[in-house]
Amino acid sequence: MNLPTFLGGVHPPEGKALTENKPIENLFPNEPEEFIYPLSQHLGAPCAAIVKKGDRVLVGQKIADSEAFVSAPIFSGVSGVVKEIAPRMTIPGSLDPCIVIENDGKYEKAPSLFEELGRNPSPDQYVKFVRAAGIVGMGGATFPTHVKLSPPKDRAIKWIIINGAECEPFLNCDNRLMIEEPDEILKGLEYVLQIFPQAQGVIALENNKPEAIKILTERNANSRIKIMPHKVKYPQGAEKMLIWSVTGQEIPQVPALPADVGCIIFNTRTIWQIYQAIAHGSPVTERIITVSGDAVNNPKNLRVPLGISVKDLIVECDGFIEDPVKVIAGGPMMGLAMRSLDVPVVKGTSGILALSKKLAYLSEESACIRCGKCIEACPIHLEPTKLDHLVRLRDYESFEAHGGMNCIECGSCAYSCPASRHLTQSYKAGKAAINAKRQQAAKAAKEAAAKLEAEKKVEQKVEVKN
Repeated sequence: MNLPTFLGGVHPPEGKALTENKPIENLFPNEPEEFIYPLSQHLGAPCAAIVKKGDRVLVGQKIADSEAFVSAPIFSGVSGVVKEIAPRMTIPGSLDPCIVIENDGKYEKAPSLFEELGRNPSPDQYVKFVRAAGIVGMGGATFPTHVKLSPPKDRAIKWIIINGAECEPFLNCDNRLMIEEPDEILKGLEYVLQIFPQAQGVIALENNKPEAIKILTERNANSRIKIMPHKVKYPQGAEKMLIWSVTGQEIPQVPALPADVGCIIFNTRTIWQIYQAIAHGSPVTERIITVSGDAVNNPKNLRVPLGISVKDLIVECDGFIEDPVKVIAGGPMMGLAMRSLDVPVVKGTSGILALSKKLAYLSEESACIRCGKCIEACPIHLEPTKLDHLVRLRDYESFEAHGGMNCIECGSCAYSCPASRHLTQSYKAGKAAINAKRQQAAKAAKEAAAKLEAEKKVEQKVEVKN
């Protein structure tokens, strides 16, 4: 059987056997402890706290929000008292503004979204509920979901694609959710299809999830929804790869979006959250996380309240077999290496991986041997070795001209490189330099415009005076 896929990509060891057959367990601590909520848990404008020190909050109570369109409110996952609003370390290793809540262990719930927005919403109210619930892309991208559901009017949406590929090694949180709560996923997709009545729904998942494929196929009774198994290959779950393998269309280069080719893509957990918001008036207060890796004593899939410490997750998994060389938030290909376990779980945290020296070993770079394996592996069809060379020369103009900004940073090139070139890190540096230059140019243009406006006002005053 020829399963749909894309050109390029790699097939790293899956590591999924550690948790793929382990049901989701709940971890909701009863002992008093700090739960930390960064004010930016999404792409776009950060939120501002709407609670203050000393306030008592409930599960599902909104604690931060923003008036910006590209933003999403934040809700407490516990009941307790606001201890402080101060900088705390987050997963990337930076000190960011956070709301700190002392959990009282009671998990008393706030009124649902229905109390504010009304019950039994109609399809034209669904987007309002999604925004009010604070839903973002929970596969890691964290783009506010209500923005995706509000494409420009000239974009005809033909495909609603649910990304159940979960192609990153070790991770099984989406797989377990599809197995254990398939009806909620299907119903969530039906809600979105009501917003886009001309669209076809597709749940795309890799063929290494036979139980999820079987259950979803048996439960699906909607002719507008198709369960589509895909070939097992990384990065099958990337937006551009899914669009190509499902629809045969290619997204134009940056800054084009999936909506430009009639597609909207949601992570499995995101569509589950859409169901919870519309059917039950429930905001985002928790998530499922795979805790795995060869350094973990008892790998698990855990349902936890947002704000909980990563250290609590490790303790729940009986600690480490040995001190890990690297602890990663997310998957091993695109995840972030962490400096500390004393950081909070946020909306985009899909996995915590603790890897031993054996798995985390990074060879020293050697000279490029021009083998072309990185070019074969690149799913975007770039020339990784050339882009790497341009970044090392700091020729960012040529880097951009050769498509460097289209790199999705999947790591396929670095994984396939026999010379162990740090290709992905190189592209990240190149993209960061270009973005910094753009920001400086935008700032300079804004300052120049403000200066020109001030000079015009002075001239007008002089004319009036004369």
